[in-house]
Amino acid sequence: MLIVAALGGNALLRRGEPMTGKNQRANVRRAAGVLAELAKAGHALVITHGNGPQVGLLALQAAATPEAPFPLDVLDAESAGMIGYVLQQELGNALPGRLITTLLTQVRVDPADPAFGHPTKPIGPVYDEAEAKHLAAERGWTVAPDNDRWRRVVASPPPLEILETEVLAYLIRQGVIVICAGGGGIPVIPLPDGGLAGVEAVIDKDLASALLARQLGADMLLMLTDVEAVYRNFGTPQAEPIAEVSPDELSPSDYPAGSMGPKVHAAVEFAEATGKRAGIGRLEDAVRIVGGLAGTRIVPSRRDR
Repeated sequence: MLIVAALGGNALLRRGEPMTGKNQRANVRRAAGVLAELAKAGHALVITHGNGPQVGLLALQAAATPEAPFPLDVLDAESAGMIGYVLQQELGNALPGRLITTLLTQVRVDPADPAFGHPTKPIGPVYDEAEAKHLAAERGWTVAPDNDRWRRVVASPPPLEILETEVLAYLIRQGVIVICAGGGGIPVIPLPDGGLAGVEAVIDKDLASALLARQLGADMLLMLTDVEAVYRNFGTPQAEPIAEVSPDELSPSDYPAGSMGPKVHAAVEFAEATGKRAGIGRLEDAVRIVGGLAGTRIVPSRRDR
């Protein structure tokens, strides 16, 4: 079975942890061990990952230089390469002899998308409200609440096309485990002469993963995070985990836009478009989610089966 497995940012750097190379390496090693179990079970794997904390830190570092800072699309590529390297190495340590590679992935977006005028994607470290608003005024940022803290937010247009799909499909046919679409991929727009140019944005990793899974004809979309499942009546005393649900029984708008909302949106989109399964749950439960024993499984509506 071909699985597109999307690692959430919290699977790589836990909330509240300092953004150090040591912490990231330890979390990636843990993730690699879990993903290796899926590969050992005979599944073909394409792995995507978030980059919110990392690309935000790179943006802070870039802004501190006296010269013009690198734009977000270049920082997207830098963070994808950085995380991909560590993940590829740790996965190789867990799966000696397996072919594993990281591919920088360009993703086409619409330059006229309204998202460019309405930033929503959280990046970088968390701040208290006063510090966030001070930094916003000082640096021209847009900031927004992120649970009980505040973070910088940037434009996040929806992905329209994964441009390296043919290369990815070839690698998969050769038995290669591919790490790609890091941080949602590198956002690009077409030019009048047929070329491409990067744009200032960070694409949502879950939506890019769902698009990637559709373009590759994957059998399952698996979104791994730090919560056990999607909850019904989320945020209320009646909240309860959902084991299995059809796309028409879930509404992404019922969940926070900065966390579970995009995952629900991506799962619903994938299941509706393909008639195949999506799963959401804890990283540690990945094998059990695939086996239908944990997490939330989004399955095709009965009328589509």
